[in-house]
Amino acid sequence: MSGKPAWLRSHGAPWVRGAARPIYDNPWISVTEYAATAPTGNPATYGLVSYKNLAVAILPLFDDGTTILVGQHRFPAGDYSWEIPEGGGPLDRDPLESARREPAEETGLQAADWREILQAQLSNSVSDERAIGYLATGLSPAEGSHHADETEDLARVRVPFREALDAAVVGELQDVLTVAMLFKAYHMAREGHLAPALARAILG
Repeated sequence: MSGKPAWLRSHGAPWVRGAARPIYDNPWISVTEYAATAPTGNPATYGLVSYKNLAVAILPLFDDGTTILVGQHRFPAGDYSWEIPEGGGPLDRDPLESARREPAEETGLQAADWREILQAQLSNSVSDERAIGYLATGLSPAEGSHHADETEDLARVRVPFREALDAAVVGELQDVLTVAMLFKAYHMAREGHLAPALARAILG
């Protein structure tokens, strides 16, 4: 970012990582415990969850101002969640390549146009997981055969963008990437950063 305001600069001393002790490891995450020194100079024990994939989120937008949400049961919270298409990709792979795969697998759609609109740190007090979000337009049925992960039982619904945004506002959609992407697209529409016809359609 060029010309960023002065308040965005860092201040004080950073965390210092000392001896590391591996706690847990699987194909998706690892947990490491560090003997650390806090920015205050005090010693601390810090547990870090490291992710082996980059999170990718895709907001599909149809020309009529509707979007696709995917419903599924989520293990950590033990609840049912409606979300935009999301997934993960290897850290050493172009994230757009990973993102292109998700709508086909989760919704049966492909997109002609892709635009990165979000970068985010997810739960950055305990994990190093990062996310990139894309706006996908020019939607059409995906070519070829695509299947969701063998552990996923997905539902799909096509809803007006404003209906999805309103659901996020009142807390009925709680997935953080879904909420962030809906608000980012709304902001872009209000600020003239989307094609005028599409902006009018999603603003309703």
